[in-house]
Amino acid sequence: MPNFKDIYGQEQIVDHLENAIASGKISHAYIINGERSSGKEFIANVFAMALQCESTGQEKPCNECHSCKQALSGNHPDIIRVTHEKPATIGVEDIRTGVNDDIIIKPYSSDWKIYIISEAEKMTVQAQNALLKTLEEPPENVIFILATTEVHKVLDTIKSRCQRFDFRRITTDDIVKHLRYISDEEKINISDDALFTIAKNSAGGMRDSISLLDQLSLLGVSKQVTSEDVNAILGRISFDILNKLSSKIIDAKPNEAIEILNDIYNSGNDPLQIL
Repeated sequence: MPNFKDIYGQEQIVDHLENAIASGKISHAYIINGERSSGKEFIANVFAMALQCESTGQEKPCNECHSCKQALSGNHPDIIRVTHEKPATIGVEDIRTGVNDDIIIKPYSSDWKIYIISEAEKMTVQAQNALLKTLEEPPENVIFILATTEVHKVLDTIKSRCQRFDFRRITTDDIVKHLRYISDEEKINISDDALFTIAKNSAGGMRDSISLLDQLSLLGVSKQVTSEDVNAILGRISFDILNKLSSKIIDAKPNEAIEILNDIYNSGNDPLQIL
């Protein structure tokens, strides 16, 4: 079940949001900036769930009440996700119909109406100006959460009206710790080296790491998943194999070098990648 404890590497942001809920000092607009798959939408969803949660005296969603169950199913009437008609942009009509026309309606079953705008950088200038009019005089019971990978594309006039959180890059160690936690909980038989290889190849993306771990989990039923298994799934050449190949070349053993080269090539690696 989603919770703030599942968000790794962003402790200061989590502490701030939990304190805001506990103290009742909620801003009308937040902007979350970070790299792809760093957890921006996840934290936006958890924050929205926590604000709407029917359980009292806590700063996190209980995942058990009617409101939380609605949110988990994606059917909460007061958590609105603003989508776009065209894949490339969020146009002015998306904001008018998804926000401005809807905002005059009071919350159906909660204290707040929460609008989550993913990929906020895809809003056109006209769309941003339409949103700005609402941000300038927001109704008391409305909260906006904007998630973006390119905050510089969001108008300064919008950013100035939002509490801004910049996600720091998730470290390899943070990812490895979380993957180990998941592996132990799900009883996935995987080596620490394999987890490190997953984390190293995810470029700071927790979601991508978890997705790859899930893909490898079936291998862990019959044997321990190794770093070689990770490299095979990724279609990449491990450093160990490259070292062996280099050693054969340095030692002037062409036949053995060609044998290793054939194995790499037959595994589906491109010759340019091998070079």
